[in-house]
Amino acid sequence: MLSGTGGHWRGKGGCWRGQAGEGNGQRAGLCPAPPALPGCSALQPGEVESLYRELKWKFPSVAGSAAEEAPAWAARSRRPVSRRVLPAVMSNYIHVPPGSPEVPKLDITVSEREGPGYRQGALQLLRRLRPHWRPEEVTLQLFTDGITNKLIGCYVGDITDDVVLVRIYGNKTELLVDRDEEVKSFRVLQAHGCAPQLYCTFNNGLCYEFMQGEALDPEHVCNPDIFRLIARQLAKIHTIHAHNGWIPKSNLWLKMGKYFSLIPTEFADEGVNKRFLSDIPSPQVLQEEMAWMKERLSNLGSPVVLCHNDLLCKNIIYNKKRGDVQFIDYEYSGYNYLAYDIGNHFNEFAGVNEVDYSLYPNRKLQEQWLRSYLEAYKEYKGFGTEVSEKEVEVLYVQVNQFALASHFFWGLWALIQAKYSTIDFDFLGYAIVRFNQYFKMKLEVMTLTLPE
Repeated sequence: MLSGTGGHWRGKGGCWRGQAGEGNGQRAGLCPAPPALPGCSALQPGEVESLYRELKWKFPSVAGSAAEEAPAWAARSRRPVSRRVLPAVMSNYIHVPPGSPEVPKLDITVSEREGPGYRQGALQLLRRLRPHWRPEEVTLQLFTDGITNKLIGCYVGDITDDVVLVRIYGNKTELLVDRDEEVKSFRVLQAHGCAPQLYCTFNNGLCYEFMQGEALDPEHVCNPDIFRLIARQLAKIHTIHAHNGWIPKSNLWLKMGKYFSLIPTEFADEGVNKRFLSDIPSPQVLQEEMAWMKERLSNLGSPVVLCHNDLLCKNIIYNKKRGDVQFIDYEYSGYNYLAYDIGNHFNEFAGVNEVDYSLYPNRKLQEQWLRSYLEAYKEYKGFGTEVSEKEVEVLYVQVNQFALASHFFWGLWALIQAKYSTIDFDFLGYAIVRFNQYFKMKLEVMTLTLPE
């Protein structure tokens, strides 16, 4: 049996990419354009087609207009499209480094249901990935911690040095997830030594390398020896350049708005519906809070960087022998505010199955964590490692206020899951907990002010 594994744990969804002209009334669009100007990088026809598919998935009304002409125009002209026509879109478009290995796409579907169905599907994948494995000798272990996707560990005999993880997407997670963007994030992080090897994707999931180590719990992440490793690894990810020269923009508010549009208005079960109506804020209140957050938090001055966006305890794998940590689950990775990523991680100190916000890190622990992070961030940036008290104080204020957005985001997410997920988990109760903590924490953290 596998224990303390580096398997995917909660993998809640995916990563929505940002909309052009967000907040200024512009529309994302593609149009025929002249060749790139000197000094201006260009999209080749294949890249245009990829970007078009991304636009069509996120913005069908936009993609149906001028955007639809771009791939055909690029193919006809055999000329690159100037990136000048795509500034807002490209500012949060993840660019996979040249030379990164391609990821095979296998036309195989693995059953979500336990039993012969999912074993048969997993073995089909293994015939391609591990052709030397004899099917009758393969052991499949279903991990039970996840509350979105299903994960199967596949290995031969008692040998766990080579384990293939098969992740099956949860029901209706396509409402939450841009899987193409997830794969791009995975490949970028892998290219920088921050992710395991991605073996393939298939019709309803993906396969990747097992990471040796222990998936952490809340009691581990407050250990100074471990949280300094976490802070350093997160700083490394935050300094990765995957935007191909563009100044990146956060898509947090777009994602949040998308989720808001997907939340249910009622539940069929009378008892559940009564709980929903009495304990969840009204759509009007939620909309007002989102507008307030966008106005307030966007002006805190937090840099926009490549973020993990889902750094809960079980997504951190600690290898005691090597003395390092690695992160898993990149479904939500993308460009976001630096302070959001840290604030989200601090919220996860409380756990998920039995949430306890008394475990939220106190100021002393946070300041130690943030100093370790800033030292590593500056080192990776080539700025030395000296960190001032003011820098720590600024980040402390930003992180604790952005933690509000994390509560709100996962509250919306949980409402959608409550409607569609087939996994046995009280998603509605989780949404109630996150929204309650949002309003409680708002009263506390909004008294904080940035130092002069």
